[in-house]
Amino acid sequence: MAAATPSPTPPNSLKKIVAASLIGTTIEWYDFFLYGSAAALVFNKLFFPESDPLVGTLLSFLTYAVGFAARPLGALVFGHYGDRLGRKKLLVLSLLLMGGATFAIGLLPTHATVGSAAPVLLTALRLVQGFALGGEWGGAVLLVSEHGDAKRRGFWASWPQTGAPAGQLLATGVLSALTALLSDASFTAWGWRVPFLLSGVLVIVGLWIRLSVDESPVFKAALAAAEERKAVAGQVEKMPLVAVLRHHWRDVLIAMGARMAENISYYVITAFILVYATTQVGLSKQTALNTVLIASAVHFAVIPLWGALSDRLGRRPVYLIGAIGVGAWMFPFFALIDRGTFGSLLLAVTVGLILHGAMYAPQAAFFSEMFATRMRYSGASIGAQFSSVAAGAPAPLIATALLADYGNSTPIALYVIAAALLTVVAIACAKETRDRDLGEIEERTPTDARVGADA
Repeated sequence: MAAATPSPTPPNSLKKIVAASLIGTTIEWYDFFLYGSAAALVFNKLFFPESDPLVGTLLSFLTYAVGFAARPLGALVFGHYGDRLGRKKLLVLSLLLMGGATFAIGLLPTHATVGSAAPVLLTALRLVQGFALGGEWGGAVLLVSEHGDAKRRGFWASWPQTGAPAGQLLATGVLSALTALLSDASFTAWGWRVPFLLSGVLVIVGLWIRLSVDESPVFKAALAAAEERKAVAGQVEKMPLVAVLRHHWRDVLIAMGARMAENISYYVITAFILVYATTQVGLSKQTALNTVLIASAVHFAVIPLWGALSDRLGRRPVYLIGAIGVGAWMFPFFALIDRGTFGSLLLAVTVGLILHGAMYAPQAAFFSEMFATRMRYSGASIGAQFSSVAAGAPAPLIATALLADYGNSTPIALYVIAAALLTVVAIACAKETRDRDLGEIEERTPTDARVGADA
């Protein structure tokens, strides 16, 4: 039984929904990226001081990767309840969990105070961060996608995606300001705690905004239809995870493949680059941070443009531009960084993030359009977050290990190129989803559940 497609949300209400999702995702990504930057800059000294510098950095990035390991669990739990209870409730919970864990990291004792308990506590809080982020992304993009109309869905749904560069911008900006104002000794002693503690204030703001928005009308219509089927025919819905694996397993695999180049390239460009530029090229921490800061601002600006272009050209063509572009850019990327100037580093990172945006912008609408409403949170979250374990989680770790083993950037560039090729294959196997009606309630049959089947 299919319910009537809800009317598009009025423009002013839609802008409020977009703002709520954007601010919430910005805070969550601020918390998550802050850890990555701190892992590259100070955690190796504060929590793993008995190791040599490069090994300490590897161990620090290993705790960074642990956060990604928890994201699939977050995707499963938040996806299940998000498809059963609604998008809004779960988004509030994810923000509370993420903000609380980040604030607690700012209060952690270091190895010098409590010994080996310090990295254990750090790892536990990183797991909470990953669990929360695993549930955040799907809910935020679905809340916008399901409120908007099909003609501009790529544009509107891309705005929560700008929360990633906005969070990176905020995290890097705070760290850059602190490293500029404080001596290395003061920053290592206490200054690194400030941005983590600041998360407590940001979470209060984010909660106030998120609590003020309405639940997705598409979800409410789907829930009403499910309750009607149960009352009339006694038909009980399958668990969202079971329905996803039965009807959408190809879509999940496509989403995972699509994420490989996007996820790996992003963390190489923004997290590993802090290590490479400072240890291999000899640039200062301040220079590396300022570069990521400026490039993230450009990244923020271009994501909605790529999203709007996906409304005109389709999700697949824009995504392919990004995947092919990132792969082709890797050797020039490292060649520019090796020149050792601020300008060359800035050009390398900025172009890299612009090309990354071509994948990241249409991703929200693309993944949302793959799945039926009552399994959409689960499907989009599982496809996005399970791939992060193999992609973003080990990316800085693998890149650092390759640098330690080979002493140059060639194997790192080849690593990103291989990921780009995998993504190109995944997108080539997908169908265009741009015109799909998100108000579709029924689970598609296996015959109709082709990868990204057209509406």
